[in-house]
Amino acid sequence: MSGDERNRVSGAIVDSAIAVHRTLGPGLLESTYQACLAFELQKRGLKVALEVPLPVVYEGHKLEVGYRIDLLVEDQVVVEVKAVDSLAPIHRAQLLSYLRLSGRSLGLLLNVNVVLMKDGIVRMRDGY
Repeated sequence: MSGDERNRVSGAIVDSAIAVHRTLGPGLLESTYQACLAFELQKRGLKVALEVPLPVVYEGHKLEVGYRIDLLVEDQVVVEVKAVDSLAPIHRAQLLSYLRLSGRSLGLLLNVNVVLMKDGIVRMRDGY
């Protein structure tokens, strides 16, 4: 996927997150926003996978240790949804780890527990 295509997809994710948040507002469970965001993205013609297993490869062995990507859009963009008072450095570290483990380079961290969704969006790239 080209950089322009990733930008188009990430723009659609942001627009969809804003639409979902505008409809639901803050205060619900992360899983609710995940499901609604997936539905909204699919309505827009994007391929979305929910709760994608993310194994850890350690010394050449693939280990299933329970990590899951909230949403994987177009098999390229990792989306992590949070419903927290404020994003902490550990949330950013989690997304960066998910990018590295999955071999993807672009991720969005969405905190839905905000008044305006635009204030809860962090775009991250892994530099590998």
